[in-house]
Amino acid sequence: MMRYKLPLIALLLIALVAVPPLFGGGVQYALVNALIASLFAAAFNLLMGQGGMLSFGHAAYFGIGAFAVLHLMQAVEYGYMGVPTVLLPLAGGLAGLIGGLFAGYFATMRAGVYFSLVTLALAELLFSLAPHWEGIFGGEAGLSSMRMPWLGFNFGTTLEVYYLTLVWVVLCLAVLYAYTLTPFGRLTQALRDNSQRIRYMGYNAHTTKVVVFAISTTFAGIAGGLMAMSNETANYSIFSTHISAEVVLYTFVGGSTVFFGPIIGASIFTLFGFVVSGATNAWLLYQGLIFVLVMLFAPKGIGGLIQAHIDQRHRLPWARLPLPYAVLAGGGVFMSLAVVFFIQSFEHVLSNRYQAVVARTGEWPDYHLFGASWDPLSPVTWLVPLILFVPGVIIVRKAAARIHEMWEGQGADVEKSEAAPATSGGH
Repeated sequence: MMRYKLPLIALLLIALVAVPPLFGGGVQYALVNALIASLFAAAFNLLMGQGGMLSFGHAAYFGIGAFAVLHLMQAVEYGYMGVPTVLLPLAGGLAGLIGGLFAGYFATMRAGVYFSLVTLALAELLFSLAPHWEGIFGGEAGLSSMRMPWLGFNFGTTLEVYYLTLVWVVLCLAVLYAYTLTPFGRLTQALRDNSQRIRYMGYNAHTTKVVVFAISTTFAGIAGGLMAMSNETANYSIFSTHISAEVVLYTFVGGSTVFFGPIIGASIFTLFGFVVSGATNAWLLYQGLIFVLVMLFAPKGIGGLIQAHIDQRHRLPWARLPLPYAVLAGGGVFMSLAVVFFIQSFEHVLSNRYQAVVARTGEWPDYHLFGASWDPLSPVTWLVPLILFVPGVIIVRKAAARIHEMWEGQGADVEKSEAAPATSGGH
């Protein structure tokens, strides 16, 4: 399995190094955000996916790391300290570690939903207090600073910030992956599966949880520090539940059972937001729909779906799979077009500008979508998404049934082939 992973990782790294200079500053900035979100999601998944502890307030440690780095950046900018710019994220990691040790000690006294609620309460407390602690968090305006030159690098361009972020994210992800292979990493998984067994083995379950929590918040703090360096500013909104909810979304959509799953989810959603947010105000609705669909039909996430194919690579009939997969994708395109048509039509018709025209003229003018004009009062307009959606559902259901049959049939064939030698051996 490793012989496939290493070449793929090498190709990905080459692409991450070579491709960004071909794009403009906007795309480069989006890639920086995708890298930071990937590290944040991987740090969160160490706690949730590996340790089985679902935190609803991980934005607290992401924000603590950001403000710690901004304070250090100000000290460097004003000449009070001489810390190299490339080492600034360490301050975020240290702040995340301290915050994680303190909060983790109390949060891990409870398990399950009570643990989640305690983490949410601690994060909300910080979110409420931050605007009033001007000396630490800069009030409602927040803090800002500038990246200072180091060894000939000005860090004044988005591309330089991208490469700095890339180095830090790759190093941190390598450390997190190595952690999963250590004995303590195995202990973390055992903590997720059965914490009572940890006690029987002679370990202190509470202390183990605190350590895992602190390691997770350390890397979340580094991710926050990288965000602060990228934006050169941060305010109290970084502690909001929106940030905490985003990392949960990334992790579950990507797949918490696979190490690279949350990284996939974070990258997809960050770049999706960059591309789609400029085209529609309903992009968060689309994100929510994707989340719902993944949870309904691929509960182990995108990474889990990929992992299932890798695990069954020797059993699946690869020669017969492309056609039903293509048909499934085609049906999905029909359904997606119908949903987009419906949502965007409502966005146009219910927008303030359109409603102002209706109020002024008393008429419902045509709106433009997909390169055509549509009459909102015509039944034909609203039949279009129905005409697209119904065939799409039929195609998807038939293709999904065929794919399920091929997967199950292949499993049955394998069971027969494994049972045949045992039967012949009995005779």
